[in-house]
Amino acid sequence: MEFSRRIHKHIIREAAVLTNSYVAGNIIGDASEYNTLSLEVDFTLGSLTSMEMKVEVSNDGTNWYQQVAESTSGGSTTVSLDERTWDASGKYAFLMRPVRAKYIRVSVKGTGTVTGSSCAVTGYLSWS
Repeated sequence: MEFSRRIHKHIIREAAVLTNSYVAGNIIGDASEYNTLSLEVDFTLGSLTSMEMKVEVSNDGTNWYQQVAESTSGGSTTVSLDERTWDASGKYAFLMRPVRAKYIRVSVKGTGTVTGSSCAVTGYLSWS
């Protein structure tokens, strides 16, 4: 199998200044054909305090469900909405496995003064 057939690239967000409200990038619409999503984030802090990102999934393109984070302590598990936070410029990557949705939406926002900030997000779907 050719490399290009195993990995499908999606430009989720071109490099742009952040806002103080979540802005969704381009929706990935063929995720159900794959089981792994790698997100690459190219972030410039500028005058921001931090950047936040949330990932949501949908199987109908209308009803969106935000990814959750779990924390366990003393036999009790707390579930909360997952928001990833960056407080330093850099190039970051992380994997989401398994991918079990038809659509994926990634949104980002800045906290603080947005001057000089920038964020680009690229997604790579694969089967592994």
